[in-house]
Amino acid sequence: MKLLMLGSGPGAVEARDWDRAPFDAVVAINNAWRIRDDWDYLVYPYDFPPENMPPEGNGALIDQTHFVPAQNAFGGFVYGGATMAFTATYWALHALKPALIAYLGCDMHYPKTGPTHFYGHGTADPLRDDLSLRNLEARSERARIFAARQKCALVNLSEGPSRLTFPRATADTLPTGPAPYDAILAERAVTEEARLDYRTPTGFHDQLSIDTAALDAIDALWLANP
Repeated sequence: MKLLMLGSGPGAVEARDWDRAPFDAVVAINNAWRIRDDWDYLVYPYDFPPENMPPEGNGALIDQTHFVPAQNAFGGFVYGGATMAFTATYWALHALKPALIAYLGCDMHYPKTGPTHFYGHGTADPLRDDLSLRNLEARSERARIFAARQKCALVNLSEGPSRLTFPRATADTLPTGPAPYDAILAERAVTEEARLDYRTPTGFHDQLSIDTAALDAIDALWLANP
């Protein structure tokens, strides 16, 4: 299965007129369901405004009852990142087991001037003061490698600045497999995450006492992976 993951970045509107092929399913995050009417899954947080929800009957709605257990199965939110781009990734890896996820408009780049979202201006969620978002590039590499460990490739279809570290691609140049990674380094990072065990059943981690130096050391391991 090949997934198109749509975020709310300005460039996401490029997908409005794309042919559905070569993708088997479209996963929209938050307001990105407005870009195409053939989305299959909408992933949204508990505080998503009710007035921003799509009409009933379009596709499957994925909320915290679905993605919290999924992300906990991949080590939890502290390591995986609490921004919806990463949350949707781990849910998709857990629930759909795709061979490829291609991202558009999920760049977590918020310029000081000009539109920040395809609908104008919105809240820059990854800029929150959150332990899980200390290093977006490390979270990105972690997601890429966790996906590769189950033979799934992650690629970025966006053309502009991005905090995602995934290889760039186009809808016409999708890879046939994941990019290589250092399995020994990855296992060291996973082992250290398991030792610290910063997980909660609910996904809310503000009650945890977290050693930020240890968390930064794990991030360094993910970033050291080629």
